[in-house]
Amino acid sequence: MVEKRKIKRRHLIYYLKVLETKTNEVLGYLVDITTQGIMIMSEEPIEVDKTFHLKMLVQSEMSNKEYLQFDATSKWCRKSINSDFYDSGFELLNMPTDDFKKIEEIIEELGFRDR
Repeated sequence: MVEKRKIKRRHLIYYLKVLETKTNEVLGYLVDITTQGIMIMSEEPIEVDKTFHLKMLVQSEMSNKEYLQFDATSKWCRKSINSDFYDSGFELLNMPTDDFKKIEEIIEELGFRDR
């Protein structure tokens, strides 16, 4: 399979909770992130080609916001390495510029360091 990603994906050392905005239900946990997309680990499969209104709870030391709110379209869903979970890829949509900066801070703060 040819790698289509232009921006290097960073795996996180701490999984952030991702919720559906309208229901406040946990969709899953952020596993890795770029400024263009995210991967979420969940207990249930996530419908593909659906746009979700999401919010990601962030730690207070990284941001003066309690959460980042954004839209994302699910692009794929498959069983995780741990077969009790599913991994799903999302493309980020319409995220404010300031929130992109917060994502970069999250990557720097919580991402595994490249060697």
